[in-house]
Amino acid sequence: MSDERERQENDPDGRGTVARLVAAWLAETERHDPEAAGHARDGWERGALSERAAQDLATWVTARVTDTGFTEDEGPYVAGAVRITPSDKDTVHAWLRARGHAV
Repeated sequence: MSDERERQENDPDGRGTVARLVAAWLAETERHDPEAAGHARDGWERGALSERAAQDLATWVTARVTDTGFTEDEGPYVAGAVRITPSDKDTVHAWLRARGHAV
């Protein structure tokens, strides 16, 4: 069984995936914009991201997909602090939409 498939079966609602990626997103955001990261972290901890934070997370996860399945000839490898698959991106987007965010 692939790691991705196993992860999906063990985390059917995506909470683990979302938590893993939000932690990486907040850490990166904190390095570049501590104030925005603080607001986003507060929202995350309350269980309600602001619309701006939700959009930033959606954009970030899309831009940071690191496991594209492309070979070197097919596309670039995107280095990142965490492994992010297209399925992870879809999970985060679905999670955001389920909470009323337009993604």
